[in-house]
Amino acid sequence: MPKMKTHSGAKKRFTVTGSGKIRRLKAYKSHILTKKDPKRKRGLRRPAIMTTNGEIKRIKRLIQA
Repeated sequence: MPKMKTHSGAKKRFTVTGSGKIRRLKAYKSHILTKKDPKRKRGLRRPAIMTTNGEIKRIKRLIQA
């Protein structure tokens, strides 16, 4: 059986932290920023840690080379 390839889309969107958690960037930060208040935009800057167990398992399977 051939080796499983890394999913290119997932590779660009997710990173694994040192402790094995999945880090992702937040949505809604790319355009139409004039109507969003600064507090909301500041909150969107920081990456989020994924918490849904089923999703974490699926993402880890996609990004492990």
